[in-house]
Amino acid sequence: MIEFLQTNLSYILSGISVGGQYALIAIGYTMVYGILRLINFAHGDVFMCAGLMMVYLSASLPVTVSIPLVLIMTVILGFIIERAAYRPLRSAPRMSVMISAIGVSYLLQNAALYFTGGLAKVYPSIPWLSKPVIIWGSTTKVVTLVTPVLTVILVILLTILIKYTKVGMAMRAVSRDFETSRLMGIQINAVISVTFVIGSFLAAVGSILYFTNYASVTPISGGMPGLKCFVAAVFGGIGSIPGAVIGALIIGICENIIKGGSSIFGVGGTGWTTFSDAFTFALLILILVVKPTGLFGEKAIDKV
Repeated sequence: MIEFLQTNLSYILSGISVGGQYALIAIGYTMVYGILRLINFAHGDVFMCAGLMMVYLSASLPVTVSIPLVLIMTVILGFIIERAAYRPLRSAPRMSVMISAIGVSYLLQNAALYFTGGLAKVYPSIPWLSKPVIIWGSTTKVVTLVTPVLTVILVILLTILIKYTKVGMAMRAVSRDFETSRLMGIQINAVISVTFVIGSFLAAVGSILYFTNYASVTPISGGMPGLKCFVAAVFGGIGSIPGAVIGALIIGICENIIKGGSSIFGVGGTGWTTFSDAFTFALLILILVVKPTGLFGEKAIDKV
């Protein structure tokens, strides 16, 4: 067992790291759904835009200045998206809001295509994250170790915010009953804006960690991670923050175990890597069939 762990430690560490990065993005999906009952399909593209911002800002500014600017600009982008694309449709049918979300997603992708010319951009190297480190004979990057720790810290801070502050109390009230919260004097628009700001901030942090490992940024870089994070949110129980984190970690670990299938299970060839993405969506089908509300989702009760 010890020899097995030592041999495949790099896959396990990479899985935990990727799972933590997915968790930061999945929280944005689950928070928005918990309040608006809306799947923000543009969230993955906000993650991609954060990566491109870092590429362009770091070309003329030090990394220590670029990182705070990326966080601030991504938060502003999330706020603008909510204000321009979702707030005017607050009382519209849910399908209209979903179409608006898809439209924002394509708008961000095409804007990125215009600015990049469709070419992949190389993500800058962040010295204290890209530095290689050897653990038990396995070589990895510092970001692999930093990601789970930073994810846990951010999730704890978010939990404290939601449980012990007035803003968090308002968010919980709005997620329970939208109309009653409005009648009780809660500023619905402000609460929703704060939700988008938090989600965008976490997506920006996730992009810094993710692109440090996968250093190529394209206009469609947010597509597959965004879908996987959506699956993670559904798997854990969409609307549940702990569920999103656990779902993301499970997907990240399983994905990397499948990629390392040839060495972990003694199977020759590299064909297992082909099925790493397919596993995520197979898992989505399975969880929807077996437990549609996810691991930690609450069963909906219709009052007659």
